Amino acid sequence: MISHGHGADQLCPAATELYKRALREGWVPYTDAEQTPCLIDFGLLYPDLEDTGRLRPTSPTAALPRLLRTIARTIAQQRERELALVETFEPLMAYSFGSSSPPSPPLITAVLGQPRIDDAISGSMAEATEELLTVQPGGTRPPELLARNLRREQEMLARGGRMRTLYQHTTRHAPAVVGHYEKLGPRAEVRTLDEVPQRLIVIDRTVAYIPAATDNSAALEIRHPALITFFATMFDRLWRLATPMHPQVAAEGRAQHGITSRQRTIAGLLVEGHTDAEIAERLGMNVRTVRIHVAKLASTLDSKNRAQLGYLICESGLLKED
Repeated sequence: MISHGHGADQLCPAATELYKRALREGWVPYTDAEQTPCLIDFGLLYPDLEDTGRLRPTSPTAALPRLLRTIARTIAQQRERELALVETFEPLMAYSFGSSSPPSPPLITAVLGQPRIDDAISGSMAEATEELLTVQPGGTRPPELLARNLRREQEMLARGGRMRTLYQHTTRHAPAVVGHYEKLGPRAEVRTLDEVPQRLIVIDRTVAYIPAATDNSAALEIRHPALITFFATMFDRLWRLATPMHPQVAAEGRAQHGITSRQRTIAGLLVEGHTDAEIAERLGMNVRTVRIHVAKLASTLDSKNRAQLGYLICESGLLKED
């Protein structure tokens, strides 16, 4: 995939010209957009369901409000972060420098910056002897990150611990991930789901780490027993629903009509009214892959447009199958 490295507010000249051309002519060949993936990623071009070799343009009057909503969501997330910081520091304001009775160790601590987060997790892992539970959303993890974590995970397993990790289905065949867990051996188990919650690390059921910012630049270190129990219970329930990946591998099933389980999940989200971008975010996929699956669903169910596709999915009974 070509990295465009800019937002929709700074379209590169090639993308701008191709989008203008698509608006004038009503469509452009799919191959013409290979050098400008930003148009597809931002939803300005989408596959023609009647001709997969073509891309049709989204009207600027429809694209602009959607892009503005994305900015509004980012602002709302920052406001939530502000509230979280206030809640974290407000109890501390009751203490003065001259206090004769220092406060008890905090049950929730904010950790800022990726290096400090890594140090905090490594410190907790160095004392772990029982179990590491992790949820890893968003698809494949970078090989360098896996390599950096390998030693501390191997050391924990050598002390008699075990590991259980939940990934999304999009990671099942990633060579770096598969190779990583083969090095760790059978005490490191992996299962996958179509959707998982936000990143979570639970160590020996005594300390947990969760994101405190959408860009993972801040985390919360949690030692509150009730919250730890909640996180571990949630993990155990998701684990029972997940498909084994390592050490045992389960084949991905297929639904009726030749529709894969992945496409069935996308169909359910589509019927709920989610956009392609929202589906991609929830399933850890890129937008173009989601649109390819939607096009295959449309072809299989003989749909002419997106509205009809939602109706045909419901009528087909696809979402009622076990």
